Amino acid sequence: MGALVAGANGGGRDIAAAVGGRRERERALRRRLPRRPGSRGEARQGEALGPASPLRPPCPAPGRAAMEPERVAIVGSGLIGRSWAMVFAAAGCKVKLYDIVQQQITSALESIRKQMKELEESGFLKGALSAEKQLALISGCTDLKAAVEGATFIQECTPENLELKKKIFSQLDLIVDNNVILSSSTSCLLPTKLFTGLKHVKQCVVSHPVNPPYFVPLVEIVPHPETDPSTTERTYALMKKIGQSPVKLNKEIEGFVLNRLQYAVISEAWRLVAEGVVSPTDLDLVMSDGLGMRYAFIGPLETMHLNAEGISNYCDRYREGMRLVLNTFGPVPEFSGEVEQKINQAISEKIPVAPKQLDARREWRDECLARLAKLKKQMESD
Repeated sequence: MGALVAGANGGGRDIAAAVGGRRERERALRRRLPRRPGSRGEARQGEALGPASPLRPPCPAPGRAAMEPERVAIVGSGLIGRSWAMVFAAAGCKVKLYDIVQQQITSALESIRKQMKELEESGFLKGALSAEKQLALISGCTDLKAAVEGATFIQECTPENLELKKKIFSQLDLIVDNNVILSSSTSCLLPTKLFTGLKHVKQCVVSHPVNPPYFVPLVEIVPHPETDPSTTERTYALMKKIGQSPVKLNKEIEGFVLNRLQYAVISEAWRLVAEGVVSPTDLDLVMSDGLGMRYAFIGPLETMHLNAEGISNYCDRYREGMRLVLNTFGPVPEFSGEVEQKINQAISEKIPVAPKQLDARREWRDECLARLAKLKKQMESD
């Protein structure tokens, strides 16, 4: 506990008592609400509260003894940083969580402790280690040089601000050796904008997680044109080892792959509502109870393959129909004005824009993702 609450004003015992008191109040509240297995009290976008996974051995660093855990540094202790810390600790990695303000680190470590304990109680904790053993692998630090000392992999998780991220990587560039991997969690900033001009650019890569990483394992690995191929391969191997599902992009592109697909869906959804074809709530139903059920297990290309006698047969059957429909698509929406108000009103009636209701819905979403991830793992092992 001591390593996890360093710098806390009240000391380890006071924090443990406070966390315990909050847990009791939350349990009492949950008893008055409809019970959902694995219920949590502080789910936020990007927080790590996730699914069960097969037992995994601790992750040794390349070339190190198998019993010595790999050291990872997380730069930024916000929601994504916390989630990454939990993912790495679940795999047995030793994690140093860096931020510039001690209170932010203390708050992050308290949140991680609370989440891990609840995950353990509900049976959704990842990894072979107990929650206490995973927590013992995570510590905080307000000194960047000390935080990255001995690390073989550094994951940057600061806010999505180009100048801030460039400043962080410029600082890291001055203090790291020639072996550490410098990785960014950015969801939209191109590697050429982040890493160009750095002395260690060959060691730089984007590792874009899906929000929240503890539930959704996909990681997009995007290299800079000067990134050494070994950097990409080492990052890919590490992501596999810690239980994530990495994909390698051969070159950078705006939005990477996930957001390009996501924005294509959002764009057409917006147009369909704008043209009065379907209501906002029915549009979401088309995805959640239609396409989404397929895509949780197979992608669009495999769907084509299975919906005919292979890809070529699908194209023979539907090529003209697809082109006919696609040619009716309109321009990119502005995502503003009357359509924005219409969609906002419809979705807000279902989920009011208030912290309590939004948090409850996020919690429900995360529980669904946890169960889905568990189901997928079970099906893969059958």
